[in-house]
Amino acid sequence: MSRGRPRNFDLDEALEKAMVVFWSKGYEGTSIPDLTAAIGINRPSLYAAFGNKENLFRKVLDRYRTDPASYVNRAVERTTVGEVLEGLLYGVVDLVTDPSRPGGCLFVCGALAVGEANKTVSDELSSRRIAGEEDIYRRFVVAQEQGDLPTSVEPAALARLVATLLWGISVHSMNGTSRQELRDVADLALETLRLKIER
Repeated sequence: MSRGRPRNFDLDEALEKAMVVFWSKGYEGTSIPDLTAAIGINRPSLYAAFGNKENLFRKVLDRYRTDPASYVNRAVERTTVGEVLEGLLYGVVDLVTDPSRPGGCLFVCGALAVGEANKTVSDELSSRRIAGEEDIYRRFVVAQEQGDLPTSVEPAALARLVATLLWGISVHSMNGTSRQELRDVADLALETLRLKIER
């Protein structure tokens, strides 16, 4: 397909299919033939539409954040800190144990260990994880300003703790930990956090 001709495939559907491949195999484990086979296009069409594998991966990460991982956005919009924490912890459990999805978290497992040639991909994932933590931090700052989070709790530390729990739950899901076992972890974490945040 030349660059001047219109695409004969749905871009949104192509990103969804590419996301599943990257999510299942990781960045380095995914080959161009894997992607073209999943999307149902040839190599020139893939390059014409997305530029290269790394550009496609970045677009997939955008899609992942606004669709499968949108639980973060929904959680930080909740009314109280307790509700925010519930939305985050139960949200990640639902995501990483969804039987219709590959499992785990693409932001965590997509490229934790890559060669030097793909360090930019690892850096990109790191920056996205940090951005997610910053969204949570900003919500906790607002909660503290509104009197919903005690001044004895440092919002940055709480956000870092919650992010650590989210990423840890994701890793455990990839180890085969069941949905119920991860719900039990979320329950215990919430019970512990409530003792700290509720007056």
